[in-house]
Amino acid sequence: MRGVTAGSGTVLELLPMVFATPSVALRRAERLLESGPPPEHASVAHQVIGIWQRDFGDLGLALRHLRRARDLAARAGSPDREADVLATLGVALVHAGRTREGLAAFERGVGRGSAHTRARVLYRRAYSFWVLGRHREALDDVRRAIPVLRQARDVIWVARSLTLRAAVHLAVGAVDRAEADFAAAEQLWGTTGQDHDKADVVEWRALTAFRAGDIPAALRLFDEAAERYTALGTPTFMLSIRRCEVLRAAGLAAEALAEADAAIAALDGVGGQRTRKAELLLTAAQAAGPAGDPDTAVDRAAAAVRLFARQRRPWWEAHARLVLAEARFAAGARNGRMVADAAALAGRLASFGSPSAPQAALLAGRIALALDRPAEAELHLARAARARRSGAPQARVTGWVAQALRARAAGSRRGVLQACRRGLDVLDEHRTTLGAPELRARVSEQGAELAALAQEAALASGGARRLLEWSERWRAAALAAPAARPPEDPGLLADLTSFREIASRAEEARRDGRPVPALEREQRRLEREIRARTLRARGGGAGDGRRLDPAALVERLERDGGQLVELVVLDDRVRVLLCGGGRVRRFAGGRLSRAVAEAELVQAGLRRLAHPGGAARLPLLEAAGRRLEELLLGEAAAELGPGPVVVVPPGRLHRVPWALLPSLRERVVSVSPSAGTWLRARETAPPPTGRHVLVRGPGLATGGAEVPELTDLYGRLTLLEGDGARAGAVLRALDGASLSHIAAHGVFRADNPLFSSLRLADGPLTVHDFERLERSPYRLILSSCDTARLAPVGADELLGLVTALLPLGTAGVVASSAPVNDAAVVPLMLALHKGLACGLSLAEALRDARAALPGDAVHQATGWAFTAFGAA
Repeated sequence: MRGVTAGSGTVLELLPMVFATPSVALRRAERLLESGPPPEHASVAHQVIGIWQRDFGDLGLALRHLRRARDLAARAGSPDREADVLATLGVALVHAGRTREGLAAFERGVGRGSAHTRARVLYRRAYSFWVLGRHREALDDVRRAIPVLRQARDVIWVARSLTLRAAVHLAVGAVDRAEADFAAAEQLWGTTGQDHDKADVVEWRALTAFRAGDIPAALRLFDEAAERYTALGTPTFMLSIRRCEVLRAAGLAAEALAEADAAIAALDGVGGQRTRKAELLLTAAQAAGPAGDPDTAVDRAAAAVRLFARQRRPWWEAHARLVLAEARFAAGARNGRMVADAAALAGRLASFGSPSAPQAALLAGRIALALDRPAEAELHLARAARARRSGAPQARVTGWVAQALRARAAGSRRGVLQACRRGLDVLDEHRTTLGAPELRARVSEQGAELAALAQEAALASGGARRLLEWSERWRAAALAAPAARPPEDPGLLADLTSFREIASRAEEARRDGRPVPALEREQRRLEREIRARTLRARGGGAGDGRRLDPAALVERLERDGGQLVELVVLDDRVRVLLCGGGRVRRFAGGRLSRAVAEAELVQAGLRRLAHPGGAARLPLLEAAGRRLEELLLGEAAAELGPGPVVVVPPGRLHRVPWALLPSLRERVVSVSPSAGTWLRARETAPPPTGRHVLVRGPGLATGGAEVPELTDLYGRLTLLEGDGARAGAVLRALDGASLSHIAAHGVFRADNPLFSSLRLADGPLTVHDFERLERSPYRLILSSCDTARLAPVGADELLGLVTALLPLGTAGVVASSAPVNDAAVVPLMLALHKGLACGLSLAEALRDARAALPGDAVHQATGWAFTAFGAA
């Protein structure tokens, strides 16, 4: 056999080649069969084709080739050849869900061939045991195989065995052992040409990084593995499964569900492995729940349970049953049988060494609490609470939630608050590892229950200050972390520049009536690449460690002569915390759902009044403002006093035009994502330069008519307009400016809020661009539509231009949350800047500018649409 070739190498070289350059190996095996080779060589060729089809194509076709390879090996009278093919066939049968036949094939393979071949068979049986979730048996086999493979100096198979052993360690939560084995395997792979195996170990390192709590590193390594697989032309079904787990943990459940469903469709399209189909169904079910789609969660989980049961995969079946039980509980189902089933699942998962065991125990405790069985709940919650001491952040948070529920059931408010504090501390620490604002915001969802439990306990204690403290503990928490600017990545900068060029060309083509599908595809590709790069950014380290001190807040308000209104929502009821006059008081508001509905009506009214002919709607808009005041301020409206007011609304009310509320209409009003954010902005010193920047973008109906008239107001001035108003020049001018005014069309992207943008001469300036500033302008005025719109994400976080600027040094922003009339904006902006030139704050100048406008409906609506954010 040694002298027979297939292409440029020996026949046996085709086998390692299928894991190095799979497509090349497939073509050579097919050419070898065309030459009419002897049985032993034909057996190798059919085995190579079977492996390729098993891993990357049609599993049914793979089984046909592998059975043919087995028969040819028997005809050739080679025990080693037959044992090797039987092992490959065993793996394929297990992946096809025919577990009994697959294990029988392994038994026959172990009994044939030399010690070296037997070790390779044991490795593949260990792999199949890992697929089945039979981890102890997998470890036994791989431990038997490694010494023999090492003695034979079989580098490739030793590396594979170490990779597999690391995967088993990872499955049972032994992250340190997994890291050691992956490192040893990667070193061995570096001495080989096995490119596919090298990509596989990068993928495993990504999952290990995630298990250790490092989401940015996991995303970076997954992207690297995907690039390697793409270069090899191989599918990435397992990578999708693992990456979806990370996306869920990062709060990107909807994306995880979409990726899992797309992978299921692709797998079905090629007739791929049934084992992978079951795993993808489980992945989709796990994502559907947090994505807010309980019906899909139930459907996918039930299908996964059926497949795992048929495939005799008890480890996987137990995990699918847990997801199914959680989905049914979330949909409202609860009975005594569900408690027993969840408790039994916790026991089974614990026997498997699964990190999900506490999650099942927590579910059993929740159901028991819902059924008013406190003694039974305590038993299960105590088991779940053990997870709070160690493990990944998500597991520890599960433990602290269980501990908080135990304390609440026992009537211990102090215990509830202690557990919530410790659990939120875990997430605070985790969030500082994340550089991307989107991830920092979305991960807050994992602390939502702890925050709600703490607020509930604080409310029951009757102390308004305590409720304020706990409401602030998790409000706009992402903004409390240090701003992590994107790394000095030339690729990111190039992608942002390309994105701007493509978006500009697409907009020009639309104006000319030319087709833009190709440009839109490229724009979407660049968006994906930019987002992927930013999600991989690491955090800037620990936060400043500060928590809101209600006494310090009240003292600051006392010095300013103002008051702060923080709106807290529990069970759809608004609680109003009025801070000022040396105290914190609590008032009752209305239902949040009603207030959100009224706010949407107000937005519709503002959109209509941005155009002439809508004056008849003005009374309707003012009536809606009165209803909003009753729902959101209640009796607190009569207690506001004469001074300035800071409003801290929940995320779902960020678009309320607060100046429309009767009690706020004549006041100095500013808005902040949290009291802590306002206090930090209030303490932010302006830059010493006193530099002012005016920017005028293209395409405005008035041409940005206010900008030329503002040039006489300021001494040290940078004016950028026409072709000079390009992204690079604008960013350089904005960096560290005292006051900046940008007259440019704003575009809000609800689907991808960090791609919300301002239109400049060379294309859109996105939030991602602003994040590259060393220090954003101390004061910023955005005079066009929709520049204050934000996307609520996570627990109570907001993503958009305003929230991107606040951690970067901006102390105050004036922007619009609705479409505005360009002509009516001009007098408002001129009056606003006149007030600023006289030494007023943004909120004071905006109040006076509204009062100076003509009394018609268009001008009034324009004034209401603008809001002052922050404290400058």
